[in-house]
Formats: sequence, C-alpha cells, structure tokens
Amino acid sequence: MARHFPLAGLLRLRQLREDEAAGSLAAANQRLRASRSRVDGVSQALDGTDISPAGSASLYAVAAARSSARGMLADLHALEAQLQSQQDSAQDQYRAARAATVGLEKLADRHRDTEATALIGAEQRVLDELASTSWARRSGKDRT
Repeated sequence: MARHFPLAGLLRLRQLREDEAAGSLAAANQRLRASRSRVDGVSQALDGTDISPAGSASLYAVAAARSSARGMLADLHALEAQLQSQQDSAQDQYRAARAATVGLEKLADRHRDTEATALIGAEQRVLDELASTSWARRSGKDRT
C-alpha cells in the first residue's frame, strides 16, 4: 500500500498562502489599473478644455478650475505611486509564496514517483513469482 506524502499538510498550507498572495496581487493590480484609468481621464479632461474666457472673472474661474484639476491630478499621481508600491509588495509576496510552494511540490512529485515505482516493482515481483511457480509446475509435470 502506498504511503501518503508526509508533508502533505505543509504543502496544502503553502498552496493556500500562495493562493492568498495571488488574490492580493490581483486586487493590487486592479486598484492600480483603476487609478491609472482615473489619471488618464483627468489628463484627457484637462487637455480637452480649450475655453477662451471673455472677461477677467471667467479667466480667474478657468485658472482656478485648472489649478484645482492639476492639484487633483497630482494627488492621483501620488495615489498611483502608492498603489504601485503596494502592487510591487504584493508581487514580491506572491513570488516568495510560490517559491516556498515549488520546493514542496517537487518533493511531493518525487515521493509520488518513488511510491509508483515501488508499487510497480511489487506487482512485477508478484507476476515473476506467479510465472516461476507456473513454470516450475509445468516442468515438474513434464518430468513425470
């Protein structure tokens, strides 16, 4: 009977940690994409405004609006940098979790191969024993 992999529990735990890290990475990637989309939208809105103010009041209003939008864009860039940092951290955590899992997966594969080889060897020994006893019986009948 084949033995179970003795480190199966640890392997499962590492696989769960890897899955958790992959989920965190996916969430960080999604937040970063959303932030970049907002930055692109604000940038396009700023580039698309081509207002010709008629008086000084409207000129001040346009200047204030542009200044506010530029401030918002700077805040969005700062947020994007922070999200990029979080994404990089999540990527590093995923790589570390994957590296920890890969070693155990290789051990599990090696264990499975060893157990399969042992099982095949045992089956072959049984078949050899059956063949040799059958041959011995036949050769014993031929002599009599």
